[in-house]
Amino acid sequence: MDTAESTKNPSSSKIIESSCCDSGFIDEVLDTALKLWNRKWQVLITFAPFLMVLMSFVTFVIWNGGIVLGAKEDHVVSPHFAQMLYFSVVSAAALAPVHFSLGQATTLFRLFWKTKVCRSIEVLMALCIGFTAVHLFSIAHPYLLADNRHYTFYLWRKVIQAHWIIKYLLVPVYVYSWISIVNVLGKSQTKIWVVSFIVATALVLVPAPLVEFRYYTTSFLVLFLHSQIDDSTKLLFTGAIYVCVDIFTMIMFLFRPFQWDHEPGTQRFLW
Repeated sequence: MDTAESTKNPSSSKIIESSCCDSGFIDEVLDTALKLWNRKWQVLITFAPFLMVLMSFVTFVIWNGGIVLGAKEDHVVSPHFAQMLYFSVVSAAALAPVHFSLGQATTLFRLFWKTKVCRSIEVLMALCIGFTAVHLFSIAHPYLLADNRHYTFYLWRKVIQAHWIIKYLLVPVYVYSWISIVNVLGKSQTKIWVVSFIVATALVLVPAPLVEFRYYTTSFLVLFLHSQIDDSTKLLFTGAIYVCVDIFTMIMFLFRPFQWDHEPGTQRFLW
């Protein structure tokens, strides 16, 4: 009878979708919290090895006076929230056939159109957060500005800093990338898992003042492994992109060495 009523009254299904948009995550959090409490001793025993690793890390930070060995003054923990934006577009570009395809754009538009009010508020909030992160929490590290052996050096100078307005025009691209990532993960994972992934990624990236692709490796691998990609054509195309990038990088490394005026020796391009 419930199915028949929802079929006769389409507006009721829209209300359900809208309410799920608001309360679904809260319901999952409460349900997970209850399950964790009921199995608290089992969870404690299971996660004891991870707690030991965490305690060891905290001990190391206190003893070392920082999270890195050497050049501590150049790796000070900073509120670099723009890192999350860079991660989103780099990860989406690394899976471009999945996230930047016409089919994915159509899917996201249809989801947006189903609950326009709810989605509009979410997108507006995401854009506001993105513009704030770019304007107030975007850090130009001295290594990023000086080391021309990395892709990030050229992307920063030739793209992001090409004109003062470019960094703001890129915010919608960052937001789209995150929406697409969340959508893909949401097909195989719960909402609380997706939120946990975002929080864990932020804990790794936000404190880092330097923009480096290698910082994104762990989070991207987790993203890739938990993304439901059933289209073999997209996977083959993604693999072809990686092969092209690797070949280009090897050519630059082997055949385009250069010298620095302030330092003797041969320098080579790295990724």
